[in-house]
Amino acid sequence: MPQIHGNTSGLAPSATKALERIYRRRVPLERIATPELVRSLAEASRESGRQVGALVHRSGDVDSVIVGSPTGLMLPDIGRLRAAAGRFRALRLVHTHLFNEGLTQDDLVDLTRLRLDLVCAVMLSAEGEPRAWTWAYNVVRRAGTGDPYEVIGPVPWGTQGPNFGELISALEREFAEQARTREVRAKDGRAILIHVGEKRRGGSQRRAQARLKELLSLSETAGVEIVHQVVQLRDRMDPKLVLGKGKLEEVLMRAIELDAETLIFDLELTPAQASGISGQTDLKVLDRTQIILDIFAQRAETRDGKLQVELAQLKYALPRLGQKDDALSRLTGGIGGRGPGETKLEIGRRRARERVTRLEKELERLARQRSERRRKRTRSDTPVVAIVGYTNAGKSTLLNTLTDAGVLAENRLFATLDTRSRKLHLESGASVVLSDTVGFIREMPKDLFAAFRATFEEARDADLILEIVDAADPEHEEHEKTTRQLLKELGLDAIPRLVVWNKTDLLDVEAQQALSGRDTDVALSALARNSTRQLLGRIETLLIESGALPTAAAQLDELDSAAPLCEASE
Repeated sequence: MPQIHGNTSGLAPSATKALERIYRRRVPLERIATPELVRSLAEASRESGRQVGALVHRSGDVDSVIVGSPTGLMLPDIGRLRAAAGRFRALRLVHTHLFNEGLTQDDLVDLTRLRLDLVCAVMLSAEGEPRAWTWAYNVVRRAGTGDPYEVIGPVPWGTQGPNFGELISALEREFAEQARTREVRAKDGRAILIHVGEKRRGGSQRRAQARLKELLSLSETAGVEIVHQVVQLRDRMDPKLVLGKGKLEEVLMRAIELDAETLIFDLELTPAQASGISGQTDLKVLDRTQIILDIFAQRAETRDGKLQVELAQLKYALPRLGQKDDALSRLTGGIGGRGPGETKLEIGRRRARERVTRLEKELERLARQRSERRRKRTRSDTPVVAIVGYTNAGKSTLLNTLTDAGVLAENRLFATLDTRSRKLHLESGASVVLSDTVGFIREMPKDLFAAFRATFEEARDADLILEIVDAADPEHEEHEKTTRQLLKELGLDAIPRLVVWNKTDLLDVEAQQALSGRDTDVALSALARNSTRQLLGRIETLLIESGALPTAAAQLDELDSAAPLCEASE
C-alpha cells in the first residue's frame, strides 16, 4: 500500500483513497505538473480539507504524497542537504493552497534549504478547483545581493509553464560553474559564525564583536574558512534552538546562498540544543568547545598531549552519544541470543567509559613522571621561571628570543600545546630554567582544563611567574582577568608574578610611554632581543629578593668557605 506522509489522522476513507491515487500519476520531464496530477491533488484537498502535495522525481514518478494542515505542509525526511556541488535534489514539490495565497515563506525555505528543483503552489478556488498557480526555483545570487530564488506568478491556471527539463539543466550548469570558480582557501570547508548574547547578562554589540573576533581566530586556526558572521542579542536565549526558529531559518538560507557547510556557535551547546538545531538542518553544527578540542587535537605532538586531548574529547562526547545516529539504537543479541542484550548506544557508551578510565590512569602515571622530573630540578637548586598568559600573547616567541629554543611560534591561537623548558643565562652569569606553558583562554572547556591540569601545574614549582599580556589587543583587560582567575584555580596565585606587556611595537607613542611608566611591570617586544634587557634584570632582582637566587656576595662567601676545604683535601 502506498505510504501517505504527514498529518494523516482523522482522514475519511474517501480522502485516503484520493491521496493514494496520486501515486498513479506520471509527469514528463518537460512539464512542471500535468493537468491530471493537479486534478488529483485538488480532489484530495477537497476530500481532506487540507493542503496536499506531491514530490515528483525527474524520472516522472511521484516519490512521496504528503498531507498537511489547511495552511501548511510538513515535508518528510528526504536525506542529506545535497548530493554534490552544483546539483539539486532531483525532486520538485507540487502542492495545493486552499485560501488563494501565493508561495509562503515556508515554501521558499524548503526550496532553498532542501535544494529542491522547484516548488509549485496550485491556488484553489472556494469550490476546490484550480484557479491559478505560482512556482519558484533557486538561482545563483550575484555579488551577495537579491534573493537566492526567483518566483514566477501567480498566473491563471492553464498558462503554459517553462520547459522544466531545460530550466533545471541550465540552473545546475550555472551552480556547478559557480562551485568550480569559487576560491576555497581553507582545508575544512566554509562556515558561518553565530553569537547569541543575552541582554540581561550584559550582552552588547561591542562584546559580541570581540567574542566573534576570537572565535574567528579559533576557526581559522582549526582550518575553516569563515564566510559570514551572525550576531543576535536576545532578552533570553532560546532553550532549544539558541537563536529562535525564525532567525535560524534565516541563517540556514544564508548558509545555502554562501555554500557554507558548517554552523559554529560561540558557546558550548547542550546536548538538547545540538540535537534541536541538527533536527532543523543537515549542516554540520559545531560549538566553541569542539573548535578548541579540534585545535588541540591537531596541535598535540607529545604522547602526553595527545592522551590529554583524547580524554577531553571523550568526556565531551559521552553525554552526546545518543544524538549521533539513529543506528546506535539498534539492538544486539544477548547471551545465547536470548533477550535484547545491549543496544549499540549502550555498547558505545560502555566502551567510551572504559577508554576514559584507561586514559586517566595513563595520564596519572605520566603526571608522576613529570613530578619526579620537577623534584630533580628542585634538588639542583636551579630557579624555575614559568611563562603563562592568554593564548597568542607571545609566550613562545619570548622563549625563542631569550633562549634560542626554536619552538614553533605563529600568529595563531594555541600554536604550541606542549610544555617546553630551556636554560636561560642571566647577565650576571647565573642560570635559571625558563618554562613555556599552554596558553589560557576564557571559558576554557572544563573537560579540557581538567585533562591539561597536570600540564598547567608545571608552573606550581616555579619561583617566579611571567604573566605575558598582549598590549595591542583591545581585550587585554579581559585576558588579564581570565589568566589570573585560572592561576587562582590552579593554586598558583601566591607565587611571585611579573607582568610583561608584549607587542608594544604595535602601540602608538603615547600608549608606549604609559606602559613604560609602570614601575612594577615590564614592556617589550618579544621579537626584539634588545628590548628584553630590562626583563632579564627584573627576573634576577625578583629571584634574589625571593631567595631563589643567591646574591653575588653570597656566592663569594660560599667560595671563600669552600677554599680551605679544598686546600685541606690536597
